[in-house]
Amino acid sequence: MSIHGTAVIHPSAVIDDGAVIGPDCQIGPFCVVGEEVTLQRGVTLKSHAVVTGWTEIGEETTIWPFASVGEVPQDLKFKGERTKLIVGARCRIREGATLNTGTEGGGGITQVGDDCLLMTGVHIGHDAIIGNRVVMANNVAIAGHCHIGDDVVIGGLSGIHQFVRIGRGAIIGAVTMVTNDVIPYGLVQAPRGELDGLNLVGLKRRGVSRPEITQLRAAFQMLAQGEGTFHDRAERLAEDFDAPHVREISEFILAATDRSFLTPKGAK
Repeated sequence: MSIHGTAVIHPSAVIDDGAVIGPDCQIGPFCVVGEEVTLQRGVTLKSHAVVTGWTEIGEETTIWPFASVGEVPQDLKFKGERTKLIVGARCRIREGATLNTGTEGGGGITQVGDDCLLMTGVHIGHDAIIGNRVVMANNVAIAGHCHIGDDVVIGGLSGIHQFVRIGRGAIIGAVTMVTNDVIPYGLVQAPRGELDGLNLVGLKRRGVSRPEITQLRAAFQMLAQGEGTFHDRAERLAEDFDAPHVREISEFILAATDRSFLTPKGAK
């Protein structure tokens, strides 16, 4: 066990031998910290939080009561292999959230980036890779092997099917089931997940210029109504538009994936 001298630990907390507690950490009443856990500088565990497994928690992350972080995967194929969970810096993991370690078959690591907000009841399944500045509202469920890009927002009570990729800057409306890949900057809503446009509000908030947003809208229209298959249209995007965000969409669609894509409404 390694506990920095500046850490503040409530007498009722249970810290297993082998845990590493960094400077300025605060561990509240009735928390449990497992033997293979590392808490970086300034991590705060509110009361009744459990951090276990081979788990690293980044600087200044806060974990609220009754969250379970680093437990074994909910996967029948898991046979007790040593796998890991990595949580980035300055994340906020709210009450009742659950984050599982990876599986050997899925790469062995579940990872959450920096500055993420996981609201009450969020679940992050095994081998999921979550980018930076991702916001998940109450009771969002991320299945195993999903890849969620930077700056994604997912509305409450939504579910993301295993192996789905959601591109950077996309937004998923509340109470939505997403079973196919979502292009970067896409806007998805409706119970079964329909690609209904672009996340224009998010683009403007991130300072994307008006000319580039105009090109993005034209590119989206091409994806919806252009000639050829969806894959053919994606190949032409980078040729027809000189805009980094459009190229990002094209590269995302043309990359290897285990799922189909949500396509724009009215796409042929």
